[in-house]
Amino acid sequence: MTTTSAPTTAITHIAQLVTNDPSLGEGPLGLIQDAAVVIDGDRIAWVGATSKAPATDNAVDAGGRAALPGFVDSHSHLVFAGDRTAEFNARMSGRPYSAGGIRTTVAATRAATDEALHANIARYLAEALRQGTTTQETKSGYGLTVEDEARALRIAAEHTDEVTFLGAHIVSPDYADDPAGYVDLVTGPMLDACAPHARWVDVFCEKGAFDGDQARAVLTAGKAKGLVPRVHANQLGHGPGVQLAVELGAASADHCTHLSPADIDALAQSDTVATLLPGAEFSTRARWPDARPLLDAGATVALSTDCNPGSSFTSSMPFCIALAVRDMGMTPDEAVWAATAGGARALRRTDVGRITPGARADLALLDAPSHVHLAYRPGVPLVSAVWHKGVLV
Repeated sequence: MTTTSAPTTAITHIAQLVTNDPSLGEGPLGLIQDAAVVIDGDRIAWVGATSKAPATDNAVDAGGRAALPGFVDSHSHLVFAGDRTAEFNARMSGRPYSAGGIRTTVAATRAATDEALHANIARYLAEALRQGTTTQETKSGYGLTVEDEARALRIAAEHTDEVTFLGAHIVSPDYADDPAGYVDLVTGPMLDACAPHARWVDVFCEKGAFDGDQARAVLTAGKAKGLVPRVHANQLGHGPGVQLAVELGAASADHCTHLSPADIDALAQSDTVATLLPGAEFSTRARWPDARPLLDAGATVALSTDCNPGSSFTSSMPFCIALAVRDMGMTPDEAVWAATAGGARALRRTDVGRITPGARADLALLDAPSHVHLAYRPGVPLVSAVWHKGVLV
């Protein structure tokens, strides 16, 4: 075990530990029964059976609870102001969802102070952390001017290191009659101002937002600035988003609700992760994405919340796991892997989403004997303790 100045902590008597490392335990989840984890600083130092745990400075008895890696939420929109309660209410009363409602949030976000936006993102990140999410991606996309998009990314970067430039969320209301001019703005001055604050570039490739040619222009320009593509793809209908994501080497194609056999094959033959966002389908009463064909074809699947004020106002990864198992053809094991290791793949991270020596010490303890309870007991706040970067929070 590595010796450091930080005290070491052993978490023992874990009824069932999800490591996501098949070399450490049983099955794809690398399950270990009556397990122990040793934390040294902000890293996992040792994993194994409680009976073989080394001596440490501190000890925590898990008392027969299950533990798993902290959730990796690879798709959210947390820099915003206001909410869209009236829109949700109307939609639940029969009005269909479209991309246009984003404009309401754009107006509120532009009008908000920096302090209000900082407070909002901090609130939602804390809310997610209490539910076991220890790695969070978030996007801009509710400013749609050079100044407002750059502001959103600066604010996001103070709270999370996974920040995505989404100036191409919808065509700005200021350019309603000149979408080509808005694409020029996004790929020119806006990208110049935003690229220093982001790791990723994203585009909503969808009818009512950006078509394939416009999306290609945005993603190509972002790549030229050193940003890695992600794509809102095939949410509202069949379209070019998935194929474009694979062609341009995107880390993930997100939503993937309407897929052709060619789309599924393209994802299965690529490193692009299919990120499924069941909160959006729940909140819009849309058709559920079907994970089964993707998994059976060998594609990598992630689960994420899509937390945003319009189409998926949830920060709960356990809720998304339950939806995926109930309505998207996933087993409990597959859904838990997708919400942890799958999200890490979608962010091209190897230090999170697993509990193995050398990984970041992010884990969640459940008030249940097995990870299966996340789907078995939907809506119940099972996460009883969270360690983030080695700290019990």
